[in-house]
Amino acid sequence: MKLLNCVLYLVLTALIGFLAGRIIPKKWLNPYAGIFCSFKFEQDGKLYEKLGIRKWQKRVPDMCRIFPSLMPPKNLSGHYEARLPLMIEETCMAEATHIVMSFVGLGCIWICPGFGGILLTLIDILLFNLPFILIQRYNRPRLIRLHQKHLHKQKEE
Repeated sequence: MKLLNCVLYLVLTALIGFLAGRIIPKKWLNPYAGIFCSFKFEQDGKLYEKLGIRKWQKRVPDMCRIFPSLMPPKNLSGHYEARLPLMIEETCMAEATHIVMSFVGLGCIWICPGFGGILLTLIDILLFNLPFILIQRYNRPRLIRLHQKHLHKQKEE
């Protein structure tokens, strides 16, 4: 019963996290400062390429495919240049949401003390949060470089 309560807790908090991510203004999160900056050890995303992120990032569930009316498209087709700032902000919101959800997931240890709670917490963090954090940290520097390249190109014209 405690394990079921823990699973329900994770599902409920994930729903709340998703809704909060849709409501909280993305302008509150600065992609050029704080935790959203690329750290030196990440090598502007090259670290994630070594982890094979290009191969597996398209295989994980993506909320813009599940709820296309609630999420902006993430593709770089058509006139994507105007969407780049929003796409960059979305990476910050997604990362922040998954970081918060990782900490909130620790509540499973309190709900279900012992091995079961620890196992569910680890599964939650390692399968349902960390991959998405890594994806955002990989994609954001690439999107920022593309956006800066586009802005530089506009200045030249």
